[in-house]
Amino acid sequence: MRKNFYLIIISFCLSSCYTYQVKKPADPATDNKQDSKRNAALANNASSEQVKSSISESQSQNSQPAPVPINVQEKLASNKKYKIDVDGKSYKIIVDKWESDSLVAHPISNPKKILKFHKNQINSEKIAEKRFSQPIADIITVTAYAGIGVLIWSLLK
Repeated sequence: MRKNFYLIIISFCLSSCYTYQVKKPADPATDNKQDSKRNAALANNASSEQVKSSISESQSQNSQPAPVPINVQEKLASNKKYKIDVDGKSYKIIVDKWESDSLVAHPISNPKKILKFHKNQINSEKIAEKRFSQPIADIITVTAYAGIGVLIWSLLK
């Protein structure tokens, strides 16, 4: 029982509610679903010819979504923690500043070391920002309450 208790305490000390999460741009598929719901509502109120024309118009508009250009300089703000992928290698960094087209940052573990990357070297699809994760926090909270409950139950027994 004592070994399990120590194991639980150590696991709580090593776990963190902060994770690196990639920001995803707005998904055009969700827009298509909303448009299809609107078209279904129109079908109930309008004749079939009007619905066919509105569906074909919405499909022609949604079939060619414009790709959203991703600007690395806008994604990486100073004094924030990120996990970036540069030339196949992953770095956990704190952004210091932008000098023209170059990112000046330092690793989280070593603030004295300075890293410089050109914006074309950084994989913009794999930029992950360090954020608070509510599901992980909820799991840790429920587990802590359960552990306290077991501890009280074992003391009373």
